[in-house]
Amino acid sequence: MGENQENQNNQAPVEDTNHIVKARRDKLAELQAAGQDPFQITKFDQEQHSQEIKDHFDDFENKEVSIAGRIMQKRVMGKASFVHIQDKQGRIQAYITRDELGEDEYKKFKKMDIGDIVGVKGYVFKTKMGEISVHAQSLTLLSKSLYPLPEKFHGLQDTDTRYRQRYVDLIMNEDSKNVFIKRSQILREIRNFLDARGFMEVETPMLVENAGGAAARPFETHYNALNEDVKLRISLELYLKRLIVGGLERVFEIGRVFRNEGVDTRHNPEFTLMELYQAYTDYNGMMELTESMFRYLAEKVCGTTTISYQGTEIDLGKPFRRLSMTEAIKEQCGIDFDTVKTLEEARALADEHNVPYEEHHKIGDIENGFFETFCEEKMIQPTFIMDHPVEISPLTKKKPSDPSKVERFELYIYGREMCNAYSELNDPIDQRERFKAQDALAAAGDEEANHTDEDFLHAMEIGLPPTGGIGYGIDRLVMLLTDTPAIRDVLLFPTMKSLNADKKAAKEEAEAEEKSGFFTPNDKIDFSNVKIEPLFEEEVDFDTFSKSDFRAVKVKACVAVPKSKKLLQFTLDDGTGTDRTILSGIHAFYEPEELVGKTLIAITNLPPRKMMGIESCGMLLSAVNNQKDSEEEELHLLMVDNHIPAGAKLY
Repeated sequence: MGENQENQNNQAPVEDTNHIVKARRDKLAELQAAGQDPFQITKFDQEQHSQEIKDHFDDFENKEVSIAGRIMQKRVMGKASFVHIQDKQGRIQAYITRDELGEDEYKKFKKMDIGDIVGVKGYVFKTKMGEISVHAQSLTLLSKSLYPLPEKFHGLQDTDTRYRQRYVDLIMNEDSKNVFIKRSQILREIRNFLDARGFMEVETPMLVENAGGAAARPFETHYNALNEDVKLRISLELYLKRLIVGGLERVFEIGRVFRNEGVDTRHNPEFTLMELYQAYTDYNGMMELTESMFRYLAEKVCGTTTISYQGTEIDLGKPFRRLSMTEAIKEQCGIDFDTVKTLEEARALADEHNVPYEEHHKIGDIENGFFETFCEEKMIQPTFIMDHPVEISPLTKKKPSDPSKVERFELYIYGREMCNAYSELNDPIDQRERFKAQDALAAAGDEEANHTDEDFLHAMEIGLPPTGGIGYGIDRLVMLLTDTPAIRDVLLFPTMKSLNADKKAAKEEAEAEEKSGFFTPNDKIDFSNVKIEPLFEEEVDFDTFSKSDFRAVKVKACVAVPKSKKLLQFTLDDGTGTDRTILSGIHAFYEPEELVGKTLIAITNLPPRKMMGIESCGMLLSAVNNQKDSEEEELHLLMVDNHIPAGAKLY
């Protein structure tokens, strides 16, 4: 009978969309004029769902059912027709006949469109082709779709549209819907696991005076009622610890946190964090809990402890490897930081191995830089990295056997940090000194540094018992268990730049360029105070010069590199069809968002260089100068006319 075929395409060409919308509005107006406005209907008795009927066909055969959902396919054939109805469980076929519905109702059905939401009552049967279907005895239009869905064979593939119109993505892409069903399951199972271990779920403030507990730049806002500046929380830690002081002993929270940093495949400025704290245990107890939880979640959500992520088999069933940060660095690049005694030694090693560091960084910061550069991405199978330097762990208890280290671990899977855990610092005197050190970093310009929290210190003075704590990024966990490469694919509504922002930005950009000199004649710009460096005396022959591949590149994306004040990470179109990544230390001069869409000049045949663990493939060209009588450097990234195509070679 060919009931799975269609005589109606789900999407017209773009130029016909307005015509389709008008035609659908006209149909709605016709219904309203006849007193049959579908939007006046307030409810429908949806008693069964598609998969439920399919899974229990023997129980439902020849029985009356009542289903509801969206028309996704439609084939009209004279006196009988077939439609596919999609509900939350999937799709089921409905068989529509003129004899069963009557002449008038059948005519109404023929005017229905793909995307309309209907209610169907009828009995269950199996067609000659063996497809489980519902023979409709009544059909009710519950909501009129006024805009066409994407074409059925290709679905909704444009990623930008999928993120902005998640409602359409969920309709058209079964895989996408299943990711979010699994996400809900993961959250439910986390709660089940922790409940079984005696943990209590709590809620703590999102608007805070002091955004502490993590190294991150907060979002700031103003509370009008109190006439006070407040911040959105970057962590859940400090309030949860207050509850441990209060005697709750085992607490956890699953909540949104907000960090004013870049957007990439693993970062979103607002994300879901799970933090827990348990009194009378340490980081070893937290390792056992973490390993058990990950194994439990894999079994419950994936049905196995051996999962596949991006083509790599990850074994969560075996005992997780345990390795100190110092041991990991020694294993990967042969450097033993236990033998590095001075900051000068550490800086020399960093310079030798091209590991970036800031002026205020200490030995522990540089050691962490080595780990991020050489080790992080090598941690494919579940690995606990333990015993971090004290300088990067202001809220962690020191190791009694080595005060330069702290009792902390991070779990790495597939080269990604999956959680962070401590033996929590409970010495209020030590905590105050570490806050002082963080205050000094903040005063030096570190926007990610913690600040002294006097109320938290007072709570600690009341008395915090020995405590273990863990923080999990829920989004990365969902990515792992759903085999999803990008964080935006596990967020129902990821952070996106507003569509009208481009128009506004274009206007502002044009005005800014007039002021900045991009199209300003030289005689209208004051260059009198510019210090000009002398010309190089050494000549370069033409053969040597011609070996350098200078070409135009277009900025597709640009984000700040986490934990670096200087570096921006560019995703560039160099004309080859393969994205190129280049890192550049120009964050002091530019914000990443203002560079997206620009056309720059890059040298593309330099050997790759790792910076903060990221491989940089090339160099962007900048013009650098000083003002007369000034040591302060000016930098201007070399930008060219956007009419120049990506890949255009400079000669």
